Amino acid sequence: MSASDPDAYLLGNYAKAALTLVRGQGLRVWDTGGREYLDFAGGIAVTGLGHCHPKWVARVQAQTATLTHSSNLYHNTPKLQLAQALVERIGPGRMFFCNSGAEANETLLKLARLHGRARENGVEGRRYKVICAKNAFHGRTFGGMAATPQEKIQGGFRPMLDGFAFGELNNLASFEALIDDQTAAIFVETIQGESGINVASPEFLRGLRALCDRHQLLLMVDEVQCGIGRTGKFLACAHSGIQPDAVGLAKGLGGGFPIGAVWIAEKFASLFHPGSHGNTFGGNPLACTAALAVLEIMDEEKLIAHVNTVGPAFHQKLRALAAEVPRLVTEVRGQGFMVGVQLASDPGPVVAALREAGLLVVAAGGNVIRLLPALTATAADLDAAVAILRCVFTAWPKS
Repeated sequence: MSASDPDAYLLGNYAKAALTLVRGQGLRVWDTGGREYLDFAGGIAVTGLGHCHPKWVARVQAQTATLTHSSNLYHNTPKLQLAQALVERIGPGRMFFCNSGAEANETLLKLARLHGRARENGVEGRRYKVICAKNAFHGRTFGGMAATPQEKIQGGFRPMLDGFAFGELNNLASFEALIDDQTAAIFVETIQGESGINVASPEFLRGLRALCDRHQLLLMVDEVQCGIGRTGKFLACAHSGIQPDAVGLAKGLGGGFPIGAVWIAEKFASLFHPGSHGNTFGGNPLACTAALAVLEIMDEEKLIAHVNTVGPAFHQKLRALAAEVPRLVTEVRGQGFMVGVQLASDPGPVVAALREAGLLVVAAGGNVIRLLPALTATAADLDAAVAILRCVFTAWPKS
């Protein structure tokens, strides 16, 4: 690699990276120059146990010396154990494993088509529409892009896959108005992460559940970013008390190892049959071991309860800071360890300033800074982040 140009051999689909990370431990990471940062980006909500949790590392290391891949022609023990563990947490149903959130969401979109065909007694193409939310983000596959009504995602790749309509998040009437005899499913993020931490209200989600029941539609939820305990429930939609028909998971599930998963309620699981869907690496024993370790450590260390214990004070301190700098921060919103700080202007310079001050955060749509600490973050870690935010915010704008 050219020391002067770290991007010399990489496709230019990402913005230039500001630094190169070489090591992580807990909530801290270090760059090539040895500088330490407090990581509140978490690989974009991936490293829920922090970096290199010793129990997670030991499990993954042991599995690499045992069996790393077997294909889906055969079962492997970690896959079966993970499927059972997730079904026990979510509800009666069946699991499908893949490698990413985009792949999980693509599976959900295929499920909607299969459900529509079943509703039409096996005739394809009559009932296939999926109603999503404006400002959604469901991935960068062609199905995911079509479900993501954002120019920055769709631009350059049209024509999009047909069969999508978009209502306003938290406006139940706007979703109801889009239902017709072509509709197969409603598909929403419980919390819109990429678009700025926009939380679907419990009343809205309960209303969607009722609409789907009334019209025999699937209610599918994208919990790729907000699931796996991040909000203080295993699934964020549990705050509303609803049970969806299908859920897409990824990011925090593997603790840093790539894995995606789909849970489908027992009633609809039989819509998939041999040959209707597949994934070469999905459910491989190494990825499933990593995910099992995440779930076991979450239970052992009571991390969901921990989020509920320390999260409220974290939110309170962020709101108090926002009140100190009203010209810069207009709102703080989110749940648990998934927080959006709404700025009055472009977050890019603020993100850079925070990085220079030793705090890594992620920008999101609508001039928002995302704070995504590991579920293991202590009250001291959260206070340290607030202190850096205060230092940067109160000195803004820079001269």
